[in-house]
Amino acid sequence: MTPPTPADAPRPLVFWEHRLYPGSLSRLARVRADLAADLAGFDPDLVDTVVLCASELFANGVKYTDSGRAEGGEVIRSLSLTSADTLLFSVSDSGGGGGVPAVPHGRTDDEWGEAEGQRGLLLIENLTRRWGHLRLAPWADLGTRVWAEFDVDPSGVPGGLRPYVFTR
Repeated sequence: MTPPTPADAPRPLVFWEHRLYPGSLSRLARVRADLAADLAGFDPDLVDTVVLCASELFANGVKYTDSGRAEGGEVIRSLSLTSADTLLFSVSDSGGGGGVPAVPHGRTDDEWGEAEGQRGLLLIENLTRRWGHLRLAPWADLGTRVWAEFDVDPSGVPGGLRPYVFTR
């Protein structure tokens, strides 16, 4: 799950405006609704999958970082169609979690059976093409961007999407 480096990352075909949310689980319904609205016209199964994964990633950002624990904590959502067959979703948190997202490996069947949580990243791993994370400032715990790529049927991309325009 190595994230593309900035030099490797393709310029998106379509880039939705970033959305900024207060770091509170009470905002999860708004996150879901905004994402469903932004993806209107895409295959409903894809939209449901992206919304489910986005819910998990947003909730993790709020639960495990200063996005949800510190006053003024926020989560930034980004969304882009990086190619005709790839949708990229990410959330960036406020840091302060002290770690990076990881699927808990090495649990026994009994431990998995008793675990009440920490299954969200396993869900992400199984519903996405690939996912990963990167520190926003590698020298400090100032935030982490967690991203996930989703397969898109190019014939199902709705018309009328505004292309990304890169200006310097």
